[in-house]
Amino acid sequence: MGQKVNPIGFRTGVTLDWKSRWYAPKAAYGEFLIEDCRLRKYIHERLNGRPPYAAVSKVEIERTRSDVRLVLHTARPGLVIGPRGAEIDKLREELEELIDRKISLNVVEIKQPDLDAQLVSDAVAEQLKKRGSFRRIMKMRCEATMAAGAKGVRILCSGRLGGAEMARSETQKQGSIPLQTLQANVGYGYSIAKTSYGTIGVKVWIYLGNFGEEVTAVAEETSRRPRQRGRL
Repeated sequence: MGQKVNPIGFRTGVTLDWKSRWYAPKAAYGEFLIEDCRLRKYIHERLNGRPPYAAVSKVEIERTRSDVRLVLHTARPGLVIGPRGAEIDKLREELEELIDRKISLNVVEIKQPDLDAQLVSDAVAEQLKKRGSFRRIMKMRCEATMAAGAKGVRILCSGRLGGAEMARSETQKQGSIPLQTLQANVGYGYSIAKTSYGTIGVKVWIYLGNFGEEVTAVAEETSRRPRQRGRL
């Protein structure tokens, strides 16, 4: 039996860090957990759910005794921050009102959106809403991701594809996706496209190479360079 495991959860605590980093006593744990869910849901609906789309891929949450620190990873930091920081101040006030705690926001720019699995799945879902050809959309996204430097990509769409009566799944794959290797840096994204003829689910896996591979490559390149001899 093939058991499907979320690649992020599979690697969390081993090669990937947690998205929520805080400690709480047993009495407050449930309250903090619900607050985290509400914050993530509100940010997703506020920044990704309506135009202009800010392309927020990940929200990291850290807590102290009274304060909450949020780190927003986005491909469009200008839309999140706004002119002279007006938008981010407004967002901070809305979030503080939501959970009644002091919040500090930090925005981190995603340099290569084509290598972020969540942003790729969001882009595919958005194009499916506009009634684009699902095969062409999936193929274009696979090629763009591979061109950006990925070692493998897989896109899976499930639902009434093309308005067909019977729901089915279609997959596009390029390169390799070693899902069982914990040292493999595999990104995973999931999005939902709500079309006029039904809901279509989009899943994306992107293989970026092994963790620490870039460091090893740089070290090897340095060791291969010939030593410069001083002048006599």
